[in-house]
Amino acid sequence: MRFHQSESAFFVLITVILAAGAVIVHAYGVLHTSTETLYQPERMEGVAYLSKLLFATGVLLATALFFGIFFIYPQIRTQVKEQGKLRAMTASLSARSVTLEQAALTDALTGMQNRRYFDDALREYLEEFRKIDKPVGLMILDLDHFKQVNDTHGHDIGDDVLRAVASCLKDMTRYHDVVARLGGEEFAVVAPNMDADMLTRLAERIRKAIAATTVFNGNIRLKITTSVGLAVWDRKETAEEFFRRADKQLYEAKRQGRNRVSA
Repeated sequence: MRFHQSESAFFVLITVILAAGAVIVHAYGVLHTSTETLYQPERMEGVAYLSKLLFATGVLLATALFFGIFFIYPQIRTQVKEQGKLRAMTASLSARSVTLEQAALTDALTGMQNRRYFDDALREYLEEFRKIDKPVGLMILDLDHFKQVNDTHGHDIGDDVLRAVASCLKDMTRYHDVVARLGGEEFAVVAPNMDADMLTRLAERIRKAIAATTVFNGNIRLKITTSVGLAVWDRKETAEEFFRRADKQLYEAKRQGRNRVSA
């Protein structure tokens, strides 16, 4: 078994102190005699021996003190500094890990939740709402003719449009709704505890709000519309089946002429 350097130093210090203690005990044995006997001429050799023992004890204790101050204490200080650096590094890595985890679940352009977060949240909502027998609504939105915006005005303007739509969605939804950008110009909203009528009314308000939004960039003024597909969970579907059903309604809204809600 190998000891750390500071542990070895500690054992050396303990050994020196124990040796000093043994000398003191022995010296006490020499002193443990009557005063008359101690100061008889034939006992003077014992007194001299006792002086040597006390001197040796002083040397051992001085050695222990020197060893502790100039060797063990620097070792301890070094370890404390290293542990401090390690704690700081661990805290930094933990904070970076949280940041990276958050970044992994967030859409960098709009600041919304991303597809990965949406998929996990949808499954969790269905699992929890199955227990309490409450509805879960799902809304999938796709911006109309968004490719033309990028082709005509450039991707910078397209990014402004996406950010404006994201802001509108955040303003129009509740704090416990899951609002995510799925990718490209497609967004989704998980609306728990909403039946078909409530979900349709919310979707219409969102559709109208997006249609009323104007994106400004220099001399450019853009209007954008969105098509929306809706579905209310039937309590039997998996998350994937539920999503596909809402997605089919989105394509139905596109087929019917866009800028509309299909449920």
